[in-house]
Amino acid sequence: MESTTQRTHPAESGRPVLGTAPAALAGPRQSGPGPVRPQPQGTRLTGAAALVRALEEAGCETVFGIPGGAILPAYDPLMDSARLRHVLVRHEQGAGHAATGYAQATGKVGVCMATSGPGATNLVTPLADAYLDSVPVVAITGQVPAHLLGTDAFQEVDIVGVTTPITKHNVLVTDAQDIPGTIAEAFRIASTGRPGPVLVDITKDALQATAVYSWPPRRIPLPARRPARRPARPHPGRIREAARLITSARRPVLYVGGGVLKARATAELKVLAELTGAPVTTTLMALGAFPDSHPLHVGMPGMHGSVTAVTALQKADLIVALGARFDDRVTGRLDSFAPHAKIVHADIDPAEIGKNRAADVPIVGDAREVVADLVQAVRKEHAEGRTGDYAAWWKDLDRWRATYPLGYDQPGDGSLAPQAVIERIGKLAPEGTIFAAGVGQHQMWAAHFIDFEQPATWLNSGGAGTMGYAVPAAMGAKAGAPGRTVWAIDGDGCFQMTSQELVTCVLNDIPIKVAVINNGALGMVRQWQTLFYGRRYSNTALAAPGTGGSARPGTRVPDFVKLAEAMGCVALRCEDPADLDAVIAKANAIDDRPVVVDFVVHQDAMVWPMVAAGTSNDEIMAARDVRPDFGAGEQAGS
Repeated sequence: MESTTQRTHPAESGRPVLGTAPAALAGPRQSGPGPVRPQPQGTRLTGAAALVRALEEAGCETVFGIPGGAILPAYDPLMDSARLRHVLVRHEQGAGHAATGYAQATGKVGVCMATSGPGATNLVTPLADAYLDSVPVVAITGQVPAHLLGTDAFQEVDIVGVTTPITKHNVLVTDAQDIPGTIAEAFRIASTGRPGPVLVDITKDALQATAVYSWPPRRIPLPARRPARRPARPHPGRIREAARLITSARRPVLYVGGGVLKARATAELKVLAELTGAPVTTTLMALGAFPDSHPLHVGMPGMHGSVTAVTALQKADLIVALGARFDDRVTGRLDSFAPHAKIVHADIDPAEIGKNRAADVPIVGDAREVVADLVQAVRKEHAEGRTGDYAAWWKDLDRWRATYPLGYDQPGDGSLAPQAVIERIGKLAPEGTIFAAGVGQHQMWAAHFIDFEQPATWLNSGGAGTMGYAVPAAMGAKAGAPGRTVWAIDGDGCFQMTSQELVTCVLNDIPIKVAVINNGALGMVRQWQTLFYGRRYSNTALAAPGTGGSARPGTRVPDFVKLAEAMGCVALRCEDPADLDAVIAKANAIDDRPVVVDFVVHQDAMVWPMVAAGTSNDEIMAARDVRPDFGAGEQAGS
């Protein structure tokens, strides 16, 4: 079976040349199409009917979207489908993020649909989000009739041109005959190799015209591109070299990124970690890839990572990066990152290796295969008497963990600490709960104070940092995993961007739970203003003037309880720490309607630890005005 090993660069796509090479319909990690049922040869369908049937055969179960003029032909046969559920969202951005949340929670391809012009451009943010976080999404957009292309017709936007930099692939379809093959190939490209979003733009006349339908498609009419080849197995010599470095290192770190989750390599990772005894750090995109409670886990690295995780990378003599990309939020100032470490970098996308940090041992391959091969190679090293001695390293790591644990202060005025709210939500949630976070302080507190023990339990916008992600992503996750509890952890700023999708949840029986961490401000921006802009709070206050962090009900606009009730949700408010557990328990007990809880929290809480933007990870602050002291005997290279 073929597999796309890296994203297709626009210059390599060869648009608009058509290719006709047959291709597999789904990758090994996608749940894949349902059983292929050959259609009677010679059956003529409209392009719209062919689109709906192709989605069914490609394995799609749920579509998030909104109809409009150009896509309207597709909505008529959609009514007759017994296999597709359409969820009518309130904004196309909600459709895109819901498709992303669905994909992240289920491992399947998420699907969204919109009309031309503003409908299509409203998908740009979710497509960029899915691209940066490597999420398999297929977006289908209507386009003006082919004879109007290029005339600035009503609601005409070149959405293929707009989204070329933020999709793994995209295509304009003008012939009804090409629709089945295009959909089949879109699902394949989105789900294989390094996953990502694919956009299929279909002209209205192609949807209305008729053509002979067959499945499997007789031609795959996506534009020609670099041939998609299944990645070769990881290079054996480099695997052996990596294993030798692991067993000879004194201060190794397994630096685990989101690629491990996408490769479904969590079981193999646990075996490798326990076999080597090396400490494990999991990035924001990899939470749940390795149990937080495991003694080898030293936390999340990054700008707001744990002191132990950040410092372990800085002082390591070997970093084994698995499905991670050395992004700036993890490395801090790149020229000072891990100065004494050799780098083993494994990734399915060769474009990532060496992009930010040169690799001493580059390994191109699927993370599951790489980790499994490393296990065998390390076992061979052990059998030949070469084992790593990390006793001194763990003595340092354990001392840092004990000295600089994650924590927070309770507000002195008796108000709610936001960290306590999120921590208790995590503790009281049923096993297997999925958490979707917005972007900002609440996102970092959720990463810190919820224990992630299983994969596919943490959804967030990591690369794009998209405010407004949480509610629609939680909606998509719940639609894909209806038997699991789904909490959206959102800030009051993020919540106001996409809260309208609660109406979608109510009307479609998608009972998510939403925790609004309501500090009356754009919290993370306000934190930066506190630390770096002399407390000049320019345009970050969301509360009514003069209410500060101790606002009482009715002093904030909007009143989230009234807003949620107006949308058909159960709405609760919590301001007193004494009521916290009871309110959370009440929310957990409601499973027939969406629940929104307005947690009114102290405004001045900050996220710590912190590495200021543009500085070295060596300058990490454990708390405000608290710089860790590692002692003279713990310098890098000692």
